Amino acid sequence: MSRAEVLTDQILERIKGQDVRVKREEILKRMKLLIEEFKVPESEAVRTITSYLVREYGVSREELMERESPLVRISEITKPNQWVSLKAKVVQLWDSNSPNVSQVGLIGDETGIIKFVIWTRAEMPEVQEGRSYLFKNVVTDSFQGRMQVNVNRTSKIVEIDEDIELPPREIQVVGAIISFQQNSGLIKRCGECGRVLIKGVCQVHGKVEGYDDLRIKAVLDDGESVYEIILNEGNIAGLTGIDLQKALEIAKENLDRNAVLNELRNRLLGRYFRVKGLRGGRYLLVEEIEHHKPSVSEFDHILEALA
Repeated sequence: MSRAEVLTDQILERIKGQDVRVKREEILKRMKLLIEEFKVPESEAVRTITSYLVREYGVSREELMERESPLVRISEITKPNQWVSLKAKVVQLWDSNSPNVSQVGLIGDETGIIKFVIWTRAEMPEVQEGRSYLFKNVVTDSFQGRMQVNVNRTSKIVEIDEDIELPPREIQVVGAIISFQQNSGLIKRCGECGRVLIKGVCQVHGKVEGYDDLRIKAVLDDGESVYEIILNEGNIAGLTGIDLQKALEIAKENLDRNAVLNELRNRLLGRYFRVKGLRGGRYLLVEEIEHHKPSVSEFDHILEALA
């Protein structure tokens, strides 16, 4: 059975009992067109067809979502294209360069940590790091082999007065920084929401003055796994002696803010570090980081990784 047929049957199962006189062939035709011809992600194809059924056949979106959104734990999220609800704490927020994404980051409960995406078109209230929420009617998805949950127009986010426990997954790894990711170095943030400004523009608040910040988004390789990490000004200053004020001086002397990033690359890229933090899949939430002198075998490994 093809994926289009599987998804079609899932939709038919969801609308069972709502007296909807729609033929399987009609849904299947639309599903094949979306995912096979136009290469639309499966979760988006399901959402599009569901919206079509609501509009054309009077399917009750509220009843449908309520029925199909059981409260689950993060460890139970193993497959894409499932409608679920979950209680979770916002562990970390990231910056997004896409105007289609309102917020993106990590949420967690006592069983695990997972990436979440709030789409701009969902028009949801913003969430804040360290606070707990009920994420209702979100859809599971898989991106680059990793599970995530997407918040769209049929979802709801409600802040709850609970301190959701995170998994006891504090680890210590020794690895090398093998690459820097976009929006690292001396950056500008929006004074209203803290998002990174792109050419002086915040995707939410438009052209603003902004304020300076120093951070690195990097990939750490320990020889067995790779981790995505974020180093704040304190981390960077502790490793390089470059704090925000020093970074501004470097940018001014060189008449180029990119000079800061180049200097940080020279001091950190390819170097080994001992990192302590909370592990969430490929993500490592840094609590402590320090330099580490590599052995001969570790040095050979990093040469291979950088080749």
